[in-house]
Amino acid sequence: MLKEIVINVQEEETRVAVLEDRVLMEVYIERSHNQRLVGNIYKGKVENVLPGMQAAFVDIGLEKNAFLYVEDAQPARNPEAANQPGLHVNIGDILKQGQEIIVQIVKEPIGTKGPRVTTHITLPGRYLVLMPTVDYIGISRRIESEKERERLKELAARVKPEGMGVIVRTVAEGVDEEEFRQDILLLSKLWRKIQSRAANSSAPNLLHRDLELVQRMLRDIFSEDVDRLTLDSRSEYEKTLEILDMIDPKLKQKVFLDERENIFEDYGIAAELEKALKRKVWLKCGAYLVIDQAEALTAVDVNTGKYVGSTTLEDTVLKTNLDAAVEIARQLRLRNIGGIIIVDFIDMAEEEHRNQVLATLEEEIKKDKTKTNILGITQLGLVEMTRKKVRPSLAEVVQKPCPYCEGRGKVLSEETVSIQLKTQIYQLARQTAADTILVEANPVVAARLIGAGGVNLRELEQKTGKNLYIRGSATHHLEQVTIKPLSDQEEISSQTVPVKAGEIIELKVEEPHISNPSDGIARLDGFIIDVEGGGALVGEIVSVEIVKVHRTYAKARLI
Repeated sequence: MLKEIVINVQEEETRVAVLEDRVLMEVYIERSHNQRLVGNIYKGKVENVLPGMQAAFVDIGLEKNAFLYVEDAQPARNPEAANQPGLHVNIGDILKQGQEIIVQIVKEPIGTKGPRVTTHITLPGRYLVLMPTVDYIGISRRIESEKERERLKELAARVKPEGMGVIVRTVAEGVDEEEFRQDILLLSKLWRKIQSRAANSSAPNLLHRDLELVQRMLRDIFSEDVDRLTLDSRSEYEKTLEILDMIDPKLKQKVFLDERENIFEDYGIAAELEKALKRKVWLKCGAYLVIDQAEALTAVDVNTGKYVGSTTLEDTVLKTNLDAAVEIARQLRLRNIGGIIIVDFIDMAEEEHRNQVLATLEEEIKKDKTKTNILGITQLGLVEMTRKKVRPSLAEVVQKPCPYCEGRGKVLSEETVSIQLKTQIYQLARQTAADTILVEANPVVAARLIGAGGVNLRELEQKTGKNLYIRGSATHHLEQVTIKPLSDQEEISSQTVPVKAGEIIELKVEEPHISNPSDGIARLDGFIIDVEGGGALVGEIVSVEIVKVHRTYAKARLI
């Protein structure tokens, strides 16, 4: 498998893309105004202890207080014993309000939630992760050879500091003792520096900031199994070579500089990122997925779409589900979806087919470094999964809730808005002494209020006893309306009818007339102007003479 890393460095953000066989699998984005917090170590002060939640809020100097669970605050012990019965204690026995503690962020603040922290510090190096608060040796699960696991465990036992723990990382497979010692030397020195800063400062205070994105990629992702690392920034390229000189000089030959203007566009990464923000994901066979991310869980629905197969229905369903399983695993990585995930595969009658699809999904999930558990199929035929969430998803990084629909993903229909608007017009008509009311709304809403030939407008005027001027405004969002009474005659003239008969003006023909396509429709401050013979000039700017002015529109002729 060809594995590449492409790094795009810009003034305000850095983006890292991981490709496998030219297919985008993962993306990391870090923006200068919103630096990553996971891995940072703070001296914090306990603000509140919540016995009912077995947790505490800790002030670490950020906008929101950090959240510390009891299991993350207990005195450190062998991680393998963490879930043994009889070891649970109350949060009030460990922490007191006002107490100063050293904590590390393990989960980014997401939405209204503050960051999650732990007192069990971990300091990752190139080959080892130092755990200064626990005496333990762990080996990465991705190292499968039992002989190699035993060798690495012996090396780790020889180099680890007394009373501290280490986890051997996947990249350490095949390395010697000297490289372990160098790692431990640097990490021990860093821990002493953190302890010194903590002793000489008051809470809240940042004691250690984790590496920037490119440096983390070199430490955590760039290893022997990566075939090529490409950067588009000369300064970052030179800095990368300097870092590799210290951590792994052999990898320098895989680093390349490519200063083209838009490297993500040229590699096809930008297009894939755009697709990764959409609900619908098309599969090569013609089927598609629908991915809906909600606060509680993410739902993935599999549909046959355009794919009709060539043999039996069972084979069509199996082929669709197998393709979907591969793409679902990729989309989880690419979108960095975490938490509870429910997948609704197309129903399969044969048990063998269900097992085949699950096996494919499990095989693809193994490529994901983020811990993912497949819990099996429910009675409803849904596949339940969980994926560890430590940083915001791609959508949370690059998007925000729609300010109009507030994240609902839907807006009110023009019919609903026009009905609500009529109610507001009736209410204002009862309250104001003014004879005239000006209404501005989105053109489709305004058209419904006016009605064909102005029939709805005349009915509204009869019921309210007011002169109504309804103006369609393209700048108004579908749900946005403006209603105001007008009493001054000069104000009425200036705000309701922006043109006069005989006036010559230039306008852009926006669309053909809906009932008379030979005419064109132009607008001036939302006021409709019917241009005779302008239907063939859509998109052009034309000179017209205003022939006749009505209350809701004007007629004009081409000059």
